[in-house]
Amino acid sequence: MKLIPPGSVIGILGGGQLARMTAMAAARLGYRCHIYCSNKHEPALQVAAAHTIAGFDNRAALERFASSVDVVTLDWENVPLEALDIVSEHVAIHPSREVLRVAQDRFQEKTFARKIGFGTADFVVVNSAADLEKALQKFPLPAILKSTRMGYDGKGQVKIEPGMNAAAAWKEMGGTVGILESFVDFACEISVIVARRADGATAAYPAVENIHRNHILAETHAPANIDRAIASEAEHLARHMAEKLDVVGLLAVEMFVLRHPNEKHMRVLMNEIAPRPHNSGHWTIDACAVSQFEQLVRAVCGLPLGSPAAHSRAVMHNLLSDDAARWPELLKENGACVHLYGKAEARVGRKMGHVTYLKGAW
Repeated sequence: MKLIPPGSVIGILGGGQLARMTAMAAARLGYRCHIYCSNKHEPALQVAAAHTIAGFDNRAALERFASSVDVVTLDWENVPLEALDIVSEHVAIHPSREVLRVAQDRFQEKTFARKIGFGTADFVVVNSAADLEKALQKFPLPAILKSTRMGYDGKGQVKIEPGMNAAAAWKEMGGTVGILESFVDFACEISVIVARRADGATAAYPAVENIHRNHILAETHAPANIDRAIASEAEHLARHMAEKLDVVGLLAVEMFVLRHPNEKHMRVLMNEIAPRPHNSGHWTIDACAVSQFEQLVRAVCGLPLGSPAAHSRAVMHNLLSDDAARWPELLKENGACVHLYGKAEARVGRKMGHVTYLKGAW
């Protein structure tokens, strides 16, 4: 495990709010960050020491970027694998190509989870509207059709109800390959974020409960209001997945808590993974001694991991679209920790910032 000391340069592929908050955490530890992204208006550029504006298919730009930094991480799991290959010829990159290969494809993700003993919703891959039509004849409804690649915050997902036209659902999904999942009767949705170093050392944040509206995360409650045994099961499964994937950096594991144990006596099923900082971990900036963003810096640079323990209970609210315009009143609220991402345009559903409310001692 190579130590990347403070004063070094961390390269980040992607320039969104996750890269922005990572760069801010890195600066606190004495690092500089170099952002690589294709859009000159990305929010991370406002706080980074250097940047490269180029496409992920620009080999020369990727090589120059890789040669100018000491280690590379990312804020987006859908970076093309070919770009990772170019960068890795010059500098270490965390997470690895293999981690992203799994995380970029929902079929690979769920297959891997089942292989290591993690439960998931029942699923089947469909390659066309005709495939979907056949699958729906055997699959219990309602069900969820998702594109296997890309798609987040509800994009590329269709809930299929009895009588719904398969061709219409396929068109709405918009992908070239889909995965049809059984509908899970869950009590709540939770997530666990695990930090892991190259030597296998890990630190896991407490399980938190996530509330979505219109398929976009609206609130995160820390800690999750679940039995301790379920929280321990979720943390164990998240650590196990991070270990088996050989993640260096962060792994966020989104899970369903079932209303009743399934036939394998499981109370928790995996939904999705993300090998990067996660929206459900933003509360850690204000309620923990070491945030998820600082843990990412520590993990990829080979520093000791910090304690994931929280000093305060917290509720995080995303500020979507015009919500961020409420900043004057939010700043007046006691216990409100306001974070604005510096984005110029407030599009529908766009994450413009977040506010975390501290709710007393943990």
